[in-house]
Amino acid sequence: MDPSSSGSTRVLVLSTTAFTVMFAVWLMFGILGIPIQQELGLSDPELAWISAVAVLNGSIWRLPAGMLTDRIGGRKVTIVMLLATAVPTWFVAQAHSYAALLGLAFLVGFAGNLFSVGVAWNAAWFPRGRQGFALGVFGAGNVGASVTKFIGPPLIVATAGATFAFGVQGGWRIVPAIYAVLLVAIGVLTWVLAPRQDRMPGRAQSLGAMLQPLKDVRVWRFGLYYVAVFGAYVALSAWLPKYYVDNFGVSLGTAALLTATFIFPASLLRPLGGWFSDKFGARRGMYLTFTVMLVTSGILMMPNGHLVINHADGSQTQHLPYHLGIVPFAILVFVLGCAMGVGKAAVYKHIPEYFPTVVGPVGGLVGMLGGLGGFFLPPLFAYTKQWSGFPSSTFFVIFLLTLVCALWMHWTVVHMLHEGSPDLSDYFEPPPAHNPEIEHAHAPSASAIDASTESTEARA
Repeated sequence: MDPSSSGSTRVLVLSTTAFTVMFAVWLMFGILGIPIQQELGLSDPELAWISAVAVLNGSIWRLPAGMLTDRIGGRKVTIVMLLATAVPTWFVAQAHSYAALLGLAFLVGFAGNLFSVGVAWNAAWFPRGRQGFALGVFGAGNVGASVTKFIGPPLIVATAGATFAFGVQGGWRIVPAIYAVLLVAIGVLTWVLAPRQDRMPGRAQSLGAMLQPLKDVRVWRFGLYYVAVFGAYVALSAWLPKYYVDNFGVSLGTAALLTATFIFPASLLRPLGGWFSDKFGARRGMYLTFTVMLVTSGILMMPNGHLVINHADGSQTQHLPYHLGIVPFAILVFVLGCAMGVGKAAVYKHIPEYFPTVVGPVGGLVGMLGGLGGFFLPPLFAYTKQWSGFPSSTFFVIFLLTLVCALWMHWTVVHMLHEGSPDLSDYFEPPPAHNPEIEHAHAPSASAIDASTESTEARA
């Protein structure tokens, strides 16, 4: 399969375009939620649940969507999902109560399931050596989360009080109406331009065979990693605008732009993460990701403080006070987004490597778990803030989640190499090549080490 062929290029371009707009629709309540909260007088937890139910429905169907793509092809599934999502998106613009918005947000959330469709579709059209990069390019459609951040605030201000065709009102309601039209247009383009002769690697497989790999513990481990790098990304994309407004006193437009500085690297660095994983191995990418996430979230969870010294006479003195202003805060969030962008690609590089014939169901399950993380985290952010009184508890939650993932991954690597494959324990990082011919003849490759480690894990 030539990765530069017309068919694979069209699949990559069309799937990425569709995913970008669907992702924008999926997370549009991150910006629309603030004027909605003001109009309907909602509490913070009520607002968090609007985004949460959208994320929930964008997660629970990822496994069947991935399986269906492997069986009937990504072209058909993508078109149906685009058109099916356009309907509730249009009616969001007509909603006037919290109950209606909650129900429509759940239906709109179906857009998020397009991710597992695109993963399976692109994996079927690209050879193994280019899958990491191709899936990274497709995954860069996550940048759709920033589309509403850019177009939302100026559209809301410019159209407030106006009425347009078909009775669509201005303000925040104009945004979902525009998105509904875009979804229909992209569905038509996909029907016209996507290759008619699609690739369906799972067409001849039984349902039991497709589900068999889901019993493998490594699939669930990859899913937990994806909760940290994608679920937390989704949650922060929806949560950061309000965080900036509440804690730094900026306008909605400024908060949206600052949030975009997190979303862009977390999305656009996925191709770089895919390239890095193709060249150096996905596990190295995960180590880099978790290290940076631990450092940045560790600082962000303690943005203000000082050192208190208790003296022998019972007195106390305070020293080294510090305060994290909006600029260093935004820089740290930007770096956190960079790490997540690399990590998202690294997680999905594992899947076609270890499960080449069932990318759809495995990718669907991993994506579902990551999406469910995006569902649980926003309410958790709201409740931990309510319980502790500290807005920075948001980053404490992310720190703990990342720490669990990093410890599990490192335990797996160290324990399985030393206990199950001691002959490879000294070769996790290849030695410097003083004599390339001898080194190449005797040192195992990174892919061989990864495969040995994973097979050892499966035996354990």
